[in-house]
Parts: sequence; C-alpha cells; structure tokens
Amino acid sequence: MPEQGFWRGNADIRLPAFAKPEHGAESGLRHGRLAGGNGRRRRAGPLARSLGKESVMRTIPAVLLSTLVSLSPFTFGPARAGSADAVQTEGGRIAGLAGTAGGVVAFRGIPYAAPPLGALRWRPPGPAPHWKGVRDGTRFGADCVQPAEYPELRGGGMSEDCLFLNVWTPAHRPQARLPVMVWFHGGGFRYGSGSHPSYDGAALAGRGAVVVTVNYRLGLLGFMAHPGLSAESPTHASGNYGLMDMLAALRWVQRNIAAFGGDPARVTVFGQSSGAHAISTMLVTPSSRGLYARAIMQSVGVMRPVASLAQAERFGELVGPDVAALRGLPAAELVARQKSLPRAAVLTEPALPGLTVDGALVPRPDYEAYAAGDYVHVPVLVGSNADEGGGAARKMAIATPAGLADYVARTFPGFEARAAQAYAAATDAEVKPVLSDLYGDLQFRYGTRALLRILARDGVPAWRYVYAHDRNGDGKLPVHGAELQFVFGTLAASHRGQHKPYGAADEQVSAAMGGAWTRFAASGDPNGAGLKGWRPVTPGQTPVHVFGKGPDRLDAQARARWDVIEDFYAAQRH
Repeated sequence: MPEQGFWRGNADIRLPAFAKPEHGAESGLRHGRLAGGNGRRRRAGPLARSLGKESVMRTIPAVLLSTLVSLSPFTFGPARAGSADAVQTEGGRIAGLAGTAGGVVAFRGIPYAAPPLGALRWRPPGPAPHWKGVRDGTRFGADCVQPAEYPELRGGGMSEDCLFLNVWTPAHRPQARLPVMVWFHGGGFRYGSGSHPSYDGAALAGRGAVVVTVNYRLGLLGFMAHPGLSAESPTHASGNYGLMDMLAALRWVQRNIAAFGGDPARVTVFGQSSGAHAISTMLVTPSSRGLYARAIMQSVGVMRPVASLAQAERFGELVGPDVAALRGLPAAELVARQKSLPRAAVLTEPALPGLTVDGALVPRPDYEAYAAGDYVHVPVLVGSNADEGGGAARKMAIATPAGLADYVARTFPGFEARAAQAYAAATDAEVKPVLSDLYGDLQFRYGTRALLRILARDGVPAWRYVYAHDRNGDGKLPVHGAELQFVFGTLAASHRGQHKPYGAADEQVSAAMGGAWTRFAASGDPNGAGLKGWRPVTPGQTPVHVFGKGPDRLDAQARARWDVIEDFYAAQRH
C-alpha cells in the first residue's frame, strides 16, 4: 500500500524561559493454533479467591467493581519436541499462538515481575515467578485494577496480579536480530491495558519488528505516595510504582527478547498520552539509561506540572492514614476511594494519582533536567493529533463566553489578561473550539514544542508529526487517541466500544504511519520507501510531517498561545 503524507517547514524556535474470551479482533490471530504445545488450564487459586471468581468481560457494559477477577491462568503441558515456536525465557518455556495470516506468532500473558499482592502491594516490582513445563501463551493475562466505567479501554478481566507483557514476532525470523518496539498504553495512569485489541502487534511485527505491549499498575495501586510508604522505603520515597513496572518490563526485554528474535540493542519505547508522558519521564530518569535506543511519544504531556513527593504524600493521606490497614483493603475498595478523591480543578495543576518527582527514581522535574541537557540523548519521534482537545472540550460544562473567561482566569492566575486575549470567544458557538485549543495546548502541543526546541538545541535527532486524517469523512479533525489504530494497523478492531468503517484512504494512512514507526525503530530515521524528505528539527526550523490532509495547526496564533503558557509556567517555577 503506498504511503502518503507531506511535510511542512516552520521556523518555530524560541529558547524556553526555563533553560477473557479472546478479544475477537486479533489481526488474524484469533483463529490461530497453539504453537509449541497444548495442555490443561487451571486458575491461580489464591488470586481468584482474593478478588472473586466471576469473569469481567469487555463486552459486558454493566460491570461491578466487586467482580474484579484474575484472567491470568498458568497453563502448562507438553510441548512438541523441537518446536520453533516454544521459546525459552528466564522464567521457563512458553508456547505462542501462530496466526492464520501474516506469519506472526503471539506470546501472550508473560509475567515479567512478581504479582504485587499482599505485602508486595506498593513495593517495587520483584522477580517474576518461574514455572515448569510449557506455559500456554495463547491467552492474555489480567488487566491491572482500574475503575469499571470505561470497559472499552480494557482488554478483559482485572486483577492485582497483572504484571504481564505480550510479544508478537515474525514466525520465520531472519538470522539477524530484529528491532524491538515496546508499547506503554495511555489512560491517564488510571485506565487501560496492554492487551487492548487496538494494540495488537501483529501488523507491526509483520513489518519486521518484535512488538511488546505492557501492563503496569494503575491509579492508587500504581502511583500512590504516602508518608508511611516513604518511611519503609530505603530511598525514603514512594509512589511511581507503575513507572517502576515499566522499567522492570524493559529490563525483562533486555534479558529475554533475543529468544524471540529481537535485538536488545535496538529497543524503541513508544507510547501514547500518559504512556508517552512516562517515556518523557524515563528520558530524565537515570536508572532507565541503557534500556532503550529510541523513543516515540504520541500526544505527550511533557513539561507539565508534576506533583512533588510532599504534595503526593498529602494526597495519599486522604486515602487513609495507616499503610498496614490500606494494604489489607480489597482492591475494589481502593478503586472506590480513588473515585471520591479531589481532582485537579484546572489543567495547570498536577494530576494525582500520577507521576511524582520523588527525589529518587525521578530526581527532579522534567523541565529542569531537559533545560540542563541532563537526559538520555536518543533519537525521538514526537507529535500529536490535529484536534487533541476536541473530545474533552465537548464533555466540559462550559458553554458561554463568560464561563470560558472565568475558567481561563482560574487556569492562569497572574496571567489573566494575556490568557484572556489568547483564549477568547465572542459567541457561544466559539466556546468549544477555544476550549479545544486550550486543552490541546496545555496537555500536549506546548510541551511538544518546548521539548523539540531543546532536542534541536542539543543536536538530538528528532522528528515531529501531526496526525490530521479525517477517518469518518465528516470534515472533523482527529481528537485525542484517534491515531492509535492507524499506528498499529488495527483498523478493524473496536475503538472506544465501536467498530468504525474504513476504506482504502484509511489503509494508506495506516501504512504510512506503521511504516514510519517501524523504520524509525530499525534505523532511527522514519524516512523510507513512499515517505522521503521528512527532515529532523534544527535550531532554526521545526519541520512537521502531516499524516492526512488536515491542517498542521502550526500558525502564528497558536505560537502566541504557547508563548503565554511558557511565560506562565516560567513564572510559576520561580
């Protein structure tokens, strides 16, 4: 399929002021065969007892928190002698699922760390368990515990025993090791799953890569800081357990991915939204060095306010004063308490539970580290969607110019006049588009520009994209998350609970994005057959490649808005 797109140059450099049943849409794998063995299935009894035994399926809309379950059975049986698809990992042998099309084998539900249960709740991930025999790698492990109101963001059932990853690799692997792409899903650090059908890695693996998707702890279970937890930690810090999980998964990849045909020296981390935010934080996390060679960040929330350890600990105390008592609570109770906690009133406040500048794993705010050049210098591909804030704006109750003006004033204290000029609406009809700009600027676009300027300053190879394809043909620009199925080549999968139609134009854009992503993973440059002339950023230019035919949103008015945000944040940091 030909790859389409075009690039635009833009002089935009100004140094910053701060220097289950199976999912059903498995890209040809759902009707596959067990590769390497078969055997009996049995549930992990203690885990099923700890959270209940009813299955929570993605297709059931009325999900109760009391039905959190484990869908992570250990299934063992004899492997066929000499099976090329039974892979030896450090934990034991695992048999994958060979697809009926594409020549790809999937290995699902591989534990990369110890189940974080009981005394291991709110602790760094421990070593993964070992098993005897051949593990059944045809079923996904459980999703991490999360609120039940968005089942369309999950892959299946939920459990605290959720630290699993999935691997897709070409069935007939060449002698040379393949590039590796490790995916961290989005969802605000509260929702999501590495086993969602949209993240099926078969299509990308079919392009000559080994694809890994990862579950990590979410919400309070993954990111709660607390004075009691800090007191028992050797680093005197707490929180960021979900980020620790991601780093543990990357260490597992370094130790094991060669068995799947992957090259541990060519690992690309890629993620969207909060997953991309985690990657931007990894880049300033000293302990992540050497775990990856390139980074792709889709709709990244970089350079935004992140809570300090003290702020996060105060938030954690709202959950409960005693850590021992909190460790004894059912996961469902913690999810219920999370829903009652205060949320950030405006977009310029830190979001909790979420990443924390804890002084240990994350030594200092990302903007300080980036400004000082103290980050991992690897090639970067970064971008956003043309209407990132459109979906969020439609859900906000603000509907009048007066309401908008009040919200803008609360968002930019001390900068009310400049912000009011940058984000003004004269009529009710203009309110939602302005809110969309405000949300997209604060969450994604401003930070992307600031990051790219620093990468250009430091000579780090970096490419910028905008996804602007109109999939529905209704003239609307794509909102947050709309690019995911195009990157993974999973256009037939359910997205936000819906199966959307697609045609040849959609397949062309998907081929362009999947091709660019895998070429970048292979060589550090997204250019190649069907896509040439996409230039990296320089201190004087920020070229942008647009996937689709919509606008790139890089105009003088947008840059003026971003200057307001930059000056506001600079004032807040001093």
